Amino acid sequence: MRFDEHFITGALSNVSILHGTFPRNTQFSIDSRSLQEGDIFIALVGEQVDGHTFVKQVLESGAAGCIIAADKKQVLDTVDPVLLRSKLIITVPDTLHALFRLACAWRAQFSYPVIGITGSVGKTSTKELLAHILTQHGKKVILSYGNQNTKIGLSLNILRMRSSHDIAVFEMGIAKRGEMAELAQLVRPTTAIITCIGHQHMDGLGSLNDIALEKRDIFKYFTEDSIGIINGDQSILSHVSYSHPVVKFGSKTTNQVQARKINAEGSCISFLLKLYKKKHAITLNRPHVGAVFNSLAASTAAHLLGVPDDTIVAAIQNAPEVSGRFEQRPLKKARGIVINDCYNANPESMKAALLALESIKTSAQKIAVLGDMLGLGVNSPFWHRQLGRFLRKVPSLKQVILVGDLVKWTEDWLPTGVSATRVATWQQAVEVLEKQLAPESLVLVKGSLGVGLGNLVQEISLDKNKTAHISA
Repeated sequence: MRFDEHFITGALSNVSILHGTFPRNTQFSIDSRSLQEGDIFIALVGEQVDGHTFVKQVLESGAAGCIIAADKKQVLDTVDPVLLRSKLIITVPDTLHALFRLACAWRAQFSYPVIGITGSVGKTSTKELLAHILTQHGKKVILSYGNQNTKIGLSLNILRMRSSHDIAVFEMGIAKRGEMAELAQLVRPTTAIITCIGHQHMDGLGSLNDIALEKRDIFKYFTEDSIGIINGDQSILSHVSYSHPVVKFGSKTTNQVQARKINAEGSCISFLLKLYKKKHAITLNRPHVGAVFNSLAASTAAHLLGVPDDTIVAAIQNAPEVSGRFEQRPLKKARGIVINDCYNANPESMKAALLALESIKTSAQKIAVLGDMLGLGVNSPFWHRQLGRFLRKVPSLKQVILVGDLVKWTEDWLPTGVSATRVATWQQAVEVLEKQLAPESLVLVKGSLGVGLGNLVQEISLDKNKTAHISA
């Protein structure tokens, strides 16, 4: 399997190879800032930046070549002709379309299992956990980087697939109608997981029923050997007729993979994992119920891939933390912990994080920094009011810092006894928080990515590799 002239001309139409020095191990990049020496640069035209502006720069800094639009090949006029002769230079009518076509053609060369993961909550954590289990089983896994779950991100990750891998695990995220069908056509998963359906990207996807319908399109290109994995606790997924085998996970006894006797206490959560007919006692080192359901989803997929139960049980109990997902870091200016759960937020994940905070028994002062939940559409005021009401179930929390505009609805519905300060930006939240920190504090930071609370976490916490402690 080589990225060569035969592959390019088979995958793309109206393609021209101006210079044909092909690198041995081809990697691709669309970002001049992160491009590595030897990468092939694909010059995409974005809303703000045109990648063709950086063609000369990337070639001079060590790129193996570039793919550019035919109507913009004049950008090569400023490049040393001697340098060009040592590069791979390809022109196409549309670089974005070429990226997709190359990825589709590259994916078609591989017959090993490809696992696709989608859902309103838990995609990245489930992906990382499944990869961890498979690695512990001795498999060579390729998984999508971070949250590169869009059509562009998935295309770049598919082009990283190699015959030396045993399994691929890809996260698939959508924000608009019709996107999942496109991603499924690109990834062609042999097994796919829907972690859950929740109130996320409602401005682009619509109601919960609409979201479920879109998410189920991850199964659209299944073959007769493909298996779907769904959250069986949600009727919106389980009470549906599928044209392929489906395995269900959840807390209900109707599921093939179950979590029974879930108990969050202190900084841990325990449950009885029922993996088909076998039962295993599990303890996870965070009190978040979402971690239980991520474990169920990953365990189900691993079981279907032939991983022994003992390996699954050991792996899910020593899984590494995922950045921004209830990740614990030590505070800088006080003794205590900041819980970084601010990669994203919707009503379901916000409630789960607050319940996990409540379950932690500590003498440390608890503070929550809560940002806007974006993408909820016309129902946004309702869900932010509900967040305020929900804080009645978190009686140990007495101080809240609200960040953004939408949380004004939350402020109006906070329970008696909760002190709240609302600010517009994360920078202002840092100033307020530093004044409120006690000698020992436990700080939960939760909000949508667009609010920028990850910057706040960086300001108030030490390196995540340092040990974090609070008093019981």
